[in-house]
Amino acid sequence: MKRKFTRAIFPGSFDPITNGHLDVIERGIKLFDQLIVAVGRSPVKDALFTPEERVQMITELLADTPRVLVESFDVLTVEYAKQRNADVILRGMRSLTDVQYEFRLAMTNRAVAGIETVFIMTSAEYGFTSSTLIRQVASLGGDVSNLVPKTIYKHLQQRFLRLKNQKQ
Repeated sequence: MKRKFTRAIFPGSFDPITNGHLDVIERGIKLFDQLIVAVGRSPVKDALFTPEERVQMITELLADTPRVLVESFDVLTVEYAKQRNADVILRGMRSLTDVQYEFRLAMTNRAVAGIETVFIMTSAEYGFTSSTLIRQVASLGGDVSNLVPKTIYKHLQQRFLRLKNQKQ
């Protein structure tokens, strides 16, 4: 019997993408035939990078990773999943705090759209990181070079330097 092709989406703001996100992507691609890193546009978050910039940065990072696509979307995640014929939503979990929120979200997505959610626990060394925390630390000149890929760290430095120069 032939195994069914399985497409998953990994939605997030990825502003910026972190080593924790990459950890989930690397482990997720082992589970699915195709993984779409879906860069969302959040109306409640102040983004540092545009969705187009994030897609470009992530595409460059994952250029040598087979079966991974990077796209942006601006509809409900479950609607995007339907549009892309995704079978699964992949989510990374860092801590017990994430469990309650992600559980409710997964149950809602299943009830509303009939789509399953698969969770991957992030590796211990990334359990405390978030894009928001990384942006905050980097904006104050903190060294986050061990929390994001080198190319992303350079983009962060350049963006905050440009923002600083604009304020002067």
